[in-house]
Amino acid sequence: MNLLVRLRVLTCLGCIILLSGCAVNSTPSPDRRSSAAPGPTATTTVAPDAAVQLAERYRRSGGTKDVYGIERSSGPDDVPMLTVWTHNPDEDAKSFDSLKVSITGYLERKERLSLERGYLMDVFGPDGSLQHRLDARR
Repeated sequence: MNLLVRLRVLTCLGCIILLSGCAVNSTPSPDRRSSAAPGPTATTTVAPDAAVQLAERYRRSGGTKDVYGIERSSGPDDVPMLTVWTHNPDEDAKSFDSLKVSITGYLERKERLSLERGYLMDVFGPDGSLQHRLDARR
């Protein structure tokens, strides 16, 4: 290759390398919600004691028998972050819809958790892998 062609190739490669780190519209507009940083995609199969106790109360109140841990914590902007451990390996959307309605209904009614601003929910399966991640913030 002649010198001119080499310079053009190197210039193009340099531009590609520089632009690969850039993002279009990386500053969110004021009307867009900031998204939560992605959480873990796996967890231990043992739920913390407080999560086990909450799940026991949930099941005694008629909740899904496969749920063995429910942890409440504070997510971005103090929106409730719910972490659920289940023995159910089913990752079906219909099962998840039923589970989230059951858990959020229980937490609002019996545990007096306000979901007025929405919530975040991660559901981990029997092997500790992430089955569902939901951002239901309002």
